[in-house]
Order: sequence, then C-alpha cells, then structure tokens
Amino acid sequence: MVNLLRQSQFMKDKQIPFTINRCSHHEQNMPTVHSHDFIELVYVVSGQAEHVFEGESYRIQAGDVFIINPGEVHTYRTEPGTSIEIINCLFTPELIHESLLKELGVSQSMDYYYVHPFLNPRERFHHRLNLMGQASNHVLTLLETMIAEWEQHRPGYLTIIKLQMLQLLILLSRCYADSINKEKKSSRSANHTILVRRITGFLERHFDKKMTIPDLCDLFNLSSRQLNRVFKQETNQTVTERIHEIRIDRAKQYLAESDEKVIHVAQRVGYEDPAFFTQLFRRKVGCSPGQYRDLHGEVLDNAQEVH
Repeated sequence: MVNLLRQSQFMKDKQIPFTINRCSHHEQNMPTVHSHDFIELVYVVSGQAEHVFEGESYRIQAGDVFIINPGEVHTYRTEPGTSIEIINCLFTPELIHESLLKELGVSQSMDYYYVHPFLNPRERFHHRLNLMGQASNHVLTLLETMIAEWEQHRPGYLTIIKLQMLQLLILLSRCYADSINKEKKSSRSANHTILVRRITGFLERHFDKKMTIPDLCDLFNLSSRQLNRVFKQETNQTVTERIHEIRIDRAKQYLAESDEKVIHVAQRVGYEDPAFFTQLFRRKVGCSPGQYRDLHGEVLDNAQEVH
C-alpha cells in the first residue's frame, strides 16, 4: 500500500512551502512506501542503501543527490546492521517566484534548475547525481547552512534560504553539465525519452496553470514541430491530450476527497469553462463529475460499513 504524504503535514505555514531536516534510516526506522504532493531533494551524507523507486531499485551512497517529483513512489531498503544518513529538502515551485529570478538576472525558470541536473542518461534512473570532492563539500555546506537558518529562524532567514536554494540548484545544474561533457552523447532515442520525462514532470507540477505549446517550446528549447513529434512518438499522445489526462486524474482526486462544487474543481485543475470540463470529464471517465463523486461516496460508505 502506498502512503500519500501531503504538503500540509510538513509545511505548516502555507506562505512558506519549504522544510529541511537531517535524519538516518535503518532496518527499524524505514519510511513506508510513499509518494507526496511536493518535491523532495535528497542528499546522502553517509552510508549506502537501495533506493526503491517506482517499483525498481538502485544503490545510493554518500555524495548522491536525487529528486523525487510529486506522485513518484519510493522508499529505502538497507542491509542488516547498516544505515544511511540523508538530508532531505521539501519544497514546491512557489518557494522561489519568477519575479525573484528575474531580479537576479536568471533567465531560466526554477523548474529548469531542479529538473535539469537529474537527467544523466548513463544512469538507469534519471534522478541521481554522484558528487565528489569540492562539489560534494560545497553542496553539504549549503544544506547544513540552510538547516541552521531554518531551525534558528533568525531575521531574514527565509531570504537566505531562498538564495541558497537557488545557489544549490544552479550548482547541481553545473555539475550535471560537467558530467555530460565528460561522457559520450547518448542515443537520440534515449535523449527523447528523457526529454519527454522532463516535459511530463513539468506538466504534472503545473497542471493548474495556463500552458501553451509556445511556452513549453521556450522552456525546453524546442520548436513546436519537434515538441509534438517527439512527444507523440514516445507516448502516443499529443501534449494537449497529456495535459487533459493529468488534469482529469487530479479532478477525480479532488471529487473523491472533498465536497467542493464541480465549478470549483474545474477551476482548481485549470479549466475556466465548467461546461467544457464536464464534457471532457464525461468523455474521459465515462460519467459526469457528480456521478463520479456519488459512485465513489458509495464505495467509501460500503467500506466504512464493512469496518
């Protein structure tokens, strides 16, 4: 069973979508298999373990950095008598606003920086960088400084955290670029697979925002023809079809977990026209949003009666 962790469990202040801590995991202290609705950046301080990710696993060790995106299922697994110490940084894209990036002269969006460093095609999984020497020390120092600022809450702590977070992500992006320069280019097919993962991850994080093909082309440095061709080849869907699929899946979650009016659910998932949303929902799901909620409520009632 997958445990869904929510932002509200870890980020008590809605105005500050961030938290950071240092912890250890071993046989008696292992997180359950889980996913979450926020981004998690993990740095392995010491030890080694298996990272169980999306039903597969790979070994992680000191110096590894990886990202877990919203909805991705993972946990850790250690051998008897061993442990792993990590620093995990939880945040959402709203932590650093685009306006701050522009003021600092940063042309890329924040999304670029926390997606870009974890796409090394030589790795079976695309979320890991292994840092060594000066780079590893630099990253650890930044994270430890952020922990101290977060725990002490001294005046200006949030500004320092935002700046150091951006510094960290830019540093990781540089490390990624350096590693790519030292390796042979992967096959075009592998590059396309990774590109579609990046695009899909972006769509899943920004499902409620108005997105256009030109916006995606600018962010991922593609022409509209390239974008549509590659996405269709890899997924057998158009970008627009994928956006609708993501939004409808999220709408089903909102309908099942709340009694919000359908018009409000439509707005939450990015549709300004509730009639269009209802029509699309019916076509994709096979029933209206209201019928879906009624059916799900009946299932919940039956489950509660059984227990």
